Amino acid sequence: MTQSRFQIVGSLLRPASLLAYKDQIEHRDDIQYPFYTDFDGYQAEETRAIKQVVAEEKAHGVDVITDGEYSKSMWHLDFLWGFQGIKRTIAAHGYRFEDHDGGDFETRKDIGIEITSPLSGKNHHFIDIFKQLKALAGDAKVKTTVWGAAHAYTELSFFDHLYGEGQVYPTTEALKAGLIQAYKEFLDDYKAAGGEIVQFDDCLWELFAEDNESSFFANGNDGIEALADEFVAINNAVCDYGHSLGLKVWTHNCRGNYASRHAAGGSYEAIATKFLGDQHYDRFFLEWDDERAGDLAALNALKARPEVEVVLGLLSSKTAALDDEARALRLLNQAAEILPKDHLYLSHQCGFASCDGGNELTAAQQWAKIDQGRALAEKFWH
Repeated sequence: MTQSRFQIVGSLLRPASLLAYKDQIEHRDDIQYPFYTDFDGYQAEETRAIKQVVAEEKAHGVDVITDGEYSKSMWHLDFLWGFQGIKRTIAAHGYRFEDHDGGDFETRKDIGIEITSPLSGKNHHFIDIFKQLKALAGDAKVKTTVWGAAHAYTELSFFDHLYGEGQVYPTTEALKAGLIQAYKEFLDDYKAAGGEIVQFDDCLWELFAEDNESSFFANGNDGIEALADEFVAINNAVCDYGHSLGLKVWTHNCRGNYASRHAAGGSYEAIATKFLGDQHYDRFFLEWDDERAGDLAALNALKARPEVEVVLGLLSSKTAALDDEARALRLLNQAAEILPKDHLYLSHQCGFASCDGGNELTAAQQWAKIDQGRALAEKFWH
């Protein structure tokens, strides 16, 4: 499908002119997504910035174009904010990440969600952004990045408890069905608008890794395998529906990416059979930029799926320095001993700005790292 063996996950550092608007969003809950009517000049600046970043992507050889996620505040919640039936709120606390010194680091707090009416994915703002992006991309491929359905369900049910007496959805089963239907409605509109590739981003899997100290195992949960099966089934329901529409359906998995910090550990090997072998995605973007992911043995779970492609996130979007080329080439060679070389791609482990603030590097350093990734891919595949 693509010419280049180097891929970007999706997000890129926002320019200061756009952040001047976006930095205000996280502190206010009296505004309504997509916030254009709340800030004079915001929509025009977003449109200008997206046009500029698409031009930069093309100039740097990126051949599956995104909007840099400039239209989002966060990698995941904006998608829910665009559903009918969702209210955005400021929570008492942000998400907990691990700081550089091993201590706690708290993210922005506008992560609260309320369900006010049955969910619907129709007429989603992401469709307007996709149409704009498609026009700018010209002949290049375009992908839209969306929060993975099972991860969204986990947040709404396990963490936010948005079901039960007095709620819109009386049970978790009703909530699950409503959420899946909303995703399907969005995919209908996406396909109708000319969409070809959708990428579901997901930080859920590591909760099932026994070597992750923050996993479900650490809480002594029973029925952990059944829970994993339930989450895989949610993702597959959405993925299979996308396939029925003729879409290419990809997924990206990492352990959290916020201001150059991570949220979790846990290797892929313990969860590979379930989350690589059983999920129906066409392409997996996986994180291997450091030792937390373990070795590449997890790729063996995909040997029986010759139609699947893997994007190896061997490079880091969290650091300002260029990556260790010898390490990347060594791991690419190891991966090619497990899976066919022509089924593999190279990327950074995640985007450069999963949320507005972005990682701790400059735009110039970001593009230098992207250029390095392209050069490494050219060296390995040609």
